[in-house]
Amino acid sequence: MQKNAPVGVLDSGVGGLSVLKCLRAALPQEDFIYVGDTARTPYGPRSEAEVRRFVGEIIDYLAGRGVKLVVIACNTLTVLGVETLKGSHAFEIVGMSKGVQLVLSASKKKKIGVFATEFTINSGAHKAAILEADATAEVYPQACPKFVPLIEGEQFGSGAVKEAVAEYAVPLKADGIDTLILSCTHYPFIQKEIEREFGGEVTVIDPADATAQEAKAALAAQGLLRSEGAGCLEVCFTADVERGARIAGRVLPQDKCRFKEVKL
Repeated sequence: MQKNAPVGVLDSGVGGLSVLKCLRAALPQEDFIYVGDTARTPYGPRSEAEVRRFVGEIIDYLAGRGVKLVVIACNTLTVLGVETLKGSHAFEIVGMSKGVQLVLSASKKKKIGVFATEFTINSGAHKAAILEADATAEVYPQACPKFVPLIEGEQFGSGAVKEAVAEYAVPLKADGIDTLILSCTHYPFIQKEIEREFGGEVTVIDPADATAQEAKAALAAQGLLRSEGAGCLEVCFTADVERGARIAGRVLPQDKCRFKEVKL
């Protein structure tokens, strides 16, 4: 592996751009190649076999681009087990942080809500990780299938988003949560709407910063951190590049990005 090689980042669509923003802030000297599979999003309702095939194709593409590390900027893919996605590739893979210590530190009542896709919720991974760290915690998972299509459809600030947030908040409010983790990388795009719905009594946590720090640590451990220069961003989508670029503009400087369509 070469220090000057790029870092690969992948997601089922545009959600991972929220993680790319944090990666760029943590590693400004690194080059990044982002692949969002906008042609086949959302992954949440799909079968495990289908999801594994899709992510394998993206990882193979990034391997062909000579990346030194891959960040799985998608909770749905992370719960599959990042090592099982690696195949024979030499580079390390970093998945999304479950944010366990973040939520336990923030939650005074240890009543924690989880917003995620159906696939992630059904895996039970986040609940298990939190309870393993603190058996006294109470964890309330909530699948939010309407969120990803609304975000991919650029329905930011719309009535439909507000209605969906209110719908999914009802059971968690009844459970009396004081902390909520956004366990889908799409959800930070509507974090303000979520925070407004729950009010100041609930702390809403995005684990993307923790993920970026884990990626930085992985590079440092292998002696692969670039020490100088200003990194560039290549942002790729499998369909709807113009839409992807508009959404990217909400979290990334467009003048620093090169947008392109890729076929897998």
